[in-house]
Amino acid sequence: MKLYNLKNLGTALLFGAILLGPTSCSDFLDEQDPSNLTPESFYTIPDHAEAAVAATYAGLRFYGDGAGIFSANWQLLEAVTGTATTETGQNSDLNNLYSLTYDGNTAHINNWWNGLYRLIANANLAIEKIPTIPFLAPATPAQQTKLLGEARFLRAWAYFNAVRLWGDVPLVTKPQTATSEDFFAKRAPQEEVYKLIVEDLLAAESAGLPVFETSGRATQMSVKALLSKVYLTMAGFPLGKGASHYKLAADKAFEVITYSKANPNVVNLFPTYKEIHTESLKNRLEHLFQIQYNALVASFPLNDYLPNFKAVTFAGPGGTGSTIPTLSFYNSYEKGDLRTVDQEGWFYTTYYTNGDGAKFNLGAPYVFKHFNQTALGAPGVTATKNNNLNVNLIRYAEVLLIYAEAQNEVGGPTAEAYAAYKRIRDRAKLTTPAIGTFTAATFREAVWRERWYEFAYEGITWFDMVRLRKVFNEKTKGFDNFVGHLNLNVGAGVALQEKHLLFPLGIQEMKNNPGLTPQNPGYGQ
Repeated sequence: MKLYNLKNLGTALLFGAILLGPTSCSDFLDEQDPSNLTPESFYTIPDHAEAAVAATYAGLRFYGDGAGIFSANWQLLEAVTGTATTETGQNSDLNNLYSLTYDGNTAHINNWWNGLYRLIANANLAIEKIPTIPFLAPATPAQQTKLLGEARFLRAWAYFNAVRLWGDVPLVTKPQTATSEDFFAKRAPQEEVYKLIVEDLLAAESAGLPVFETSGRATQMSVKALLSKVYLTMAGFPLGKGASHYKLAADKAFEVITYSKANPNVVNLFPTYKEIHTESLKNRLEHLFQIQYNALVASFPLNDYLPNFKAVTFAGPGGTGSTIPTLSFYNSYEKGDLRTVDQEGWFYTTYYTNGDGAKFNLGAPYVFKHFNQTALGAPGVTATKNNNLNVNLIRYAEVLLIYAEAQNEVGGPTAEAYAAYKRIRDRAKLTTPAIGTFTAATFREAVWRERWYEFAYEGITWFDMVRLRKVFNEKTKGFDNFVGHLNLNVGAGVALQEKHLLFPLGIQEMKNNPGLTPQNPGYGQ
């Protein structure tokens, strides 16, 4: 872009006035301001299509946006699981999530609704407008199809979250204005929402996306992984599709596993847990899809995991500690599990003063899973102070356990299902009982248990609780029914109720849109 000084700009304006000559006032007022972009005037060249899809990707970052003092949106999915608690207690909305006393005024719930529907709106605009743009050489129709596939992948991700959080939700598939016929959209049945999700993902799967790449954009592997996860969810509650969708989930996950076996240096598990949160390894190997962060645009948002007022980073004493592990969950891990070893797995119990100084005891376990030593400091590592770590949405580890669970439901603990399950335990340095010791029932719970341990603090556990209607009991190491299970993160514990299977709709949103009524059961009006 050229920058003109005021002298040149004045000359240009004067010359333009001479060229225009006499014009009527009405002609001038009828002119459209070329700088006032509208959907009609903007979507004209392939670069505009790229920008539309980039804006949709950027919308994923609502996940880490603030939700009041010492809190962020992602904590919605952690505080309610019972595996986390807080050291600060200064955010009333977050406290209400921990104690399961949230309602339609809770900021995190409203922020998720707004964030997801903003993302859906951007995706809808891209999906409608990109086909109208001429993709002439050097642009290609293949590029156009690929961009549409990415937009549909992102829309599917947003609706998949919305339907799991609130059940029946508005199914908006076209750009909206105040005059749109369905501007006050009513809630659609979950079955219809899932139908669109699957249609979008199947379209994305056939859109010519790269098999896998490190740009952070959607790939065939990320689409297949998400599709397997959707099928697994549809097999369970509330749709209860059962065997047919367990098979679909297993088959789709196995496509990713088959690719990994043929290309182990492209898609695979990282050899160590530290590599999962190593900044230089973003969008690689195990990371099938991540939300992209860079400090120049937006810094990594999971710093509320940092312990409260302890000098674990270059900045000295700080951190909020507003999400920390419960001791009951931490202590439930199997003895010798590498995921519990200090600074080796998901937790740390010691660190270094100001990041690279003298070692000290933290006095409790904290989440190490998202700790960026490159940015925050470590012995021999000078902190960059710019936290560019990404947020994981789908790891290859999840594909392995999706396959193990789904295949077991189809045909019991087969050798391939057992091998997928064992790979997760092998990395944790755990001994896995022989396949012959499992029945379908015992293998089912073994895989569930592994999901609780492997995906803790990744925004996955809550959705497992809802689709299974089961919750891991840290004391018995078995599984309770969802309703009545005691979350041990607040005082003597708090019991899950039937109403907690769905979140309430935001009160203000219901006031704005009468079509959203009735409120989800148990939350009043």
